[in-house]
This record gives sequence, structure tokens and C-alpha cells, in this order.
Amino acid sequence: MSSTTASLTSSPRNTIGPVGLVLAAAMLWGTTGTAQHFAPAQLSPYWVGALRMVMAALFFVLLAAVVDKGQPRQPMNQVRILFCGACMAVYNLCFFAGIKASGVALGTALAIGSGPIWAGLMQAVVQKRMPSPLWWLGTCTGVGGGIIMALAASNQQQLPWHGMALCLLAGMAYAAYALVNQALVVQARVASVNARVFAYSALLSLPFAAWLGGPLQVSASGWAVVMYLGVVATGMAYLLFSIGLRGMSAATGVALSKAEPITAFALSLLVVGERPAWWSILGLMAVIAGLWLVVKAEQKNHDAV
Repeated sequence: MSSTTASLTSSPRNTIGPVGLVLAAAMLWGTTGTAQHFAPAQLSPYWVGALRMVMAALFFVLLAAVVDKGQPRQPMNQVRILFCGACMAVYNLCFFAGIKASGVALGTALAIGSGPIWAGLMQAVVQKRMPSPLWWLGTCTGVGGGIIMALAASNQQQLPWHGMALCLLAGMAYAAYALVNQALVVQARVASVNARVFAYSALLSLPFAAWLGGPLQVSASGWAVVMYLGVVATGMAYLLFSIGLRGMSAATGVALSKAEPITAFALSLLVVGERPAWWSILGLMAVIAGLWLVVKAEQKNHDAV
């Protein structure tokens, strides 16, 4: 087995650690908003979401062909894979539709912020594993900080309930994906699992993109944005996230995705040139404090085990 293959099939505890992998994935996700900022106006957000699933699927298919070549086939639960693909499709479409209706700041805060809450509740109900009080404290602190950052950046005069509901549904779909995907990547190779999951997601997303987004109109710059979103901000990010899930609870993995606003905040300053309100800094500090508490809770959980 090559060193590359081993790194994708072994536990991340032997390398840089699962927490670092998930935080790195969150940093890549945090570049999504800035990348979309450079997308052409005529490119529908529904097509952006669907095409990035296609690009991610191609990324994982090629990766699996390289790192899993010559390896014996492993049994995979096709129902779970289809479920994960459907969750990713729902997350993708609801997220972009919710963002369009409620705005980037508020929509992102609701979708990403609600994910850890959904994941904690699902883990308690489905896996009979209630996260610790420290985990809940860190998660709620981080979510609260994200909401403060969103309110500081939003100029909404009225609450867009339809868009907010779509973003909450996106957060629930993402949490469900994480819980089920964790069981898949523990039992089988990460690249092969994700190749199937994102292929299903792409097949489910494309018809809805054609229905909701109209005819596809993509310029060269549009393809560049889509390729970055699909290969880097989705493919590489979910590769790191899936490997990281092997060494932690799914609820903690989703909670650590709250690191995404930190990257988005930094890029909004350095690249886009935005000047956020002063109280968004307080929200950022709360997000960082929440992440620290979640990491401490995960460390205590591993020590107990």
C-alpha cells in the first residue's frame, strides 16, 4: 500500500489529528462566499450548487481511481450512500435558495449555525449519545457568535421567514449527512464512499438546477469559480472532513464547522474590502471561544473512553 493510500485509509489520529483536519475543511468552506463574489451575475446560484456537486464527484472519482487502485472492494451500504447523496443535494439546493431569499450573512449563520444543534439532537436520539454539557455550552456560544456576526453584516429590515426556513432545512440535511457519512467512512475507504455520495448528489441536483435556474449560462470566469468551489471548497474540504470524522463524534465534527465564519470574515476584510461593524468582532470572539470549548469537550470524551 502506498503512503498516499495509507493516509486516506488509516485513522487520522496517527497524523495531524481529526480536529485539525475538520478545522482545515472548515477553512476551505469559508472561502465559498468570497469565490461566489467573483461569479458572473448571469450564473444562477442553483446551477452553481449543482455544478459544484458535479465537480466534487469528478474529483472523488479520480481520487478513488488513484488511491484505491488494486485494493479489494469493500462492502458499502447503498441505502446509506443514497441517503447521504440526497442530504447533500437537499443541503446544497436549500442553502443557495435560502441565501438568495434571506441574504448571505443571515442565511449562512442559520444554515451553518443550526447544523451543530441538529447534529447534537440527532446523535442523542439516533445513537443514544447525548453530547456533554461542555459541548452544548461551546456549541451554543459559537452559534450565538455566528448570529451576532450575521446581524452585524445584514441590513434586513424584515425577517424573510421563507428563506430562514430553507436555511434551517439546509442545516438539518447537513447534520443528517454527517451522522450517516461517519458510519460509512469508518467502514470503507473515504475516496470511494465520497465518489458515490457526490455522484448521487450531482444526479439529484442537476434536474432541480435546470428547473429552478433556467438554461445554463456559464462564461469562462464562471467555470473557473465552479471548478474552485467543486474541487477545493467541496472536494478537498469534504475529503478532510470525512477523514476527520473517523476520529471524533459526528456532532463534534459539525460543531467544528463553525470555524468557517472565521475564514469568511478574514477574506471579507482582505479580499472583498468589507468593513464590518465593531460588534461583529465580539461575535468572532464568541465563535473562537465556542470552538475551544467544543475541542475541550471532545478531548474529555476521548480521555473518558
